[in-house]
Amino acid sequence: MSFVEITNSADEIRTIVISHGEKNLLNPAVMTDLREALLSADRDESVKGIILTGNGAFFCGGLDVAAIQAGGDPVDFAQHLISVLKVFPTLSKPISAAVNGDAVASGASLVAAVDFAVALPSARVGTYEVSVGIWPMIAQVPLIQRIGARAAMENVGSGEPFSAQRALEVGLIQKIVNKAELLPSAHAWVLNGLRGKGAIAAGRKAFYELAEMPYDKALDKSFEIFVSMFK
Repeated sequence: MSFVEITNSADEIRTIVISHGEKNLLNPAVMTDLREALLSADRDESVKGIILTGNGAFFCGGLDVAAIQAGGDPVDFAQHLISVLKVFPTLSKPISAAVNGDAVASGASLVAAVDFAVALPSARVGTYEVSVGIWPMIAQVPLIQRIGARAAMENVGSGEPFSAQRALEVGLIQKIVNKAELLPSAHAWVLNGLRGKGAIAAGRKAFYELAEMPYDKALDKSFEIFVSMFK
């Protein structure tokens, strides 16, 4: 049984849909399928870009805590989550998220990890773990990287997910649209990114690599990459 649904559009954009119960919760099997779907889309030369969304009324409710409480190994869950999150910066193709409902806990980290995110007005995006006495040790990392420590702490430290409007204000999503416009908006961004033809493939990985470096080192590395483009 697969926990992701995959469709390809006529213009070669692949949509990956997380599909696991009402809230699309993540367990090791779901995360294995998601990771493989992302890597498969990136390897497939016929695929030009990727959209990530959820099935039904939720984008993703995070890790399946009930499964952990029922005897699942929390370390195994954590390792699989990290394995999925590490894929995003390595992709050579643009990826957008169509946030069709709440993206909370580790679901918020998926939104933070993509290039572009568009959400419904009713969607909440962010962690909630602190409100139940747990610190979102892994889920916080993409949030910190995407919106900075100050804005991330507003959510993480309070345990209150951002409203769609606040997520837009802090840069966790880039657009709020109605349901009819959700997938088309995510699709349109990917197509816009492809207008540069080979630029995305050549530059996306470097973009995320440089984003992690101190300023001077990033400039030196950018020069190294620039020179290699002409050899």
